[in-house]
Amino acid sequence: MARKDIVMATQEELKRLHVIRKSLDQLIKQREAAEILDLSVRQVRRIEKRIREEGDPGVIHRSRGKSSNRALPFKAKALKLFERKYQDFGPTLASEKLFEIDKIKLSDETLRLWLLEANIPYPERKKRPHRAWRERKHHLGEMIQMDGSHHDWFEGRGPKCVLMGYIDDATGRPYGRFYSHEGAIPALDSFKRYLLRYGIPQSVYIDRHSTYKSTQKQFSLEEELENKRPLTQFSRALEELGVSIHYAYSPQAKGRIERLFKTFQDRLIKEMRLKGIKTMEEGNRFLKYYLPVYAKRYEVNAREEANLHRPVSKDLDLERILCLKTERALRNDHTIQHEKKLYQILDQTQARKVMILERLNGVLELYAHGKKLGFKSITGRPQKATPKNTKAPRLKQTVTPSYDHPWRKSYKTSLLTAA
Repeated sequence: MARKDIVMATQEELKRLHVIRKSLDQLIKQREAAEILDLSVRQVRRIEKRIREEGDPGVIHRSRGKSSNRALPFKAKALKLFERKYQDFGPTLASEKLFEIDKIKLSDETLRLWLLEANIPYPERKKRPHRAWRERKHHLGEMIQMDGSHHDWFEGRGPKCVLMGYIDDATGRPYGRFYSHEGAIPALDSFKRYLLRYGIPQSVYIDRHSTYKSTQKQFSLEEELENKRPLTQFSRALEELGVSIHYAYSPQAKGRIERLFKTFQDRLIKEMRLKGIKTMEEGNRFLKYYLPVYAKRYEVNAREEANLHRPVSKDLDLERILCLKTERALRNDHTIQHEKKLYQILDQTQARKVMILERLNGVLELYAHGKKLGFKSITGRPQKATPKNTKAPRLKQTVTPSYDHPWRKSYKTSLLTAA
């Protein structure tokens, strides 16, 4: 074997050549050579035949220097697509999109190794700090975590908005919808949609945002004696539905919904980028398709089979519960003021206060003692009518006393005059 061929051969191949040469020179038997090389006798005979025909290079494997029959021929194409379309994707998500969109099937680990070999940077996961672990709830619907995520969800293609997100604590099943802001109406509307889709959960785990927990600290003495506590519109609605509320005192306490938002801020954003989504309406339509696919892949089975969601009965008027309720004093002229507007009550009532219901679609309804009242919007308060056959009051004339009027004299002078 030429010197360069010896250099190309591995130590294992040099060992095999040495033993086969001993067998060819009949210094050892083929059976002994097979035992030393851990080969079969038939394989030893094949190698001997190749060495007789080709010389020492016959010991080198014929696949040396050739690409594997299992090698992927689209490596260059996959790397080029990654740099052009998926440069901020992780290997796992990039491999999924390469298969889903570009019909290139390869594992995330293979892609990661290719990226390392080609010195192509890719996002890496950050180490999470250690937190105390809380066991999942045992039943579906036993508790859901809820929160709003403020983010540039459309990456500048559309307005910044809030994703009102939900996740079941036992299974990790997600639900969400985009809104322009995080407030009472988005919270009530998204919760209503969740109820109509899955049912009424037993409890909700939320943070202490002013939408969910009232910032009012003082109550009147009467309300304190009745053991009343200040409620927001959202917490009042959940209380009417019989849903328990648990408040989190740190983001880590509601870790499942926080991790869901972190995943969505990576994966969901990129999915919407590939689809060219740029409005909340388009985003909400996409969520109807994306969330079931996400749940199918990442949802886990609850420890217990029972579903604790309560069905929404036909007798339950969600519209009258999931709305804005405000109590206003009724004036003597049968008017009330709400949101800097005046309303005239058209029906006769002896009530001192009126309950204003503002539905999620903006429609107002007024109630007193459970009875719906007719009303109209007015621009100013009505003036009191002047009674007929009533004379106008006479204006009193001011009379200035004269200089020598007794009223002007001092008390002493009056006494002398009297004497």
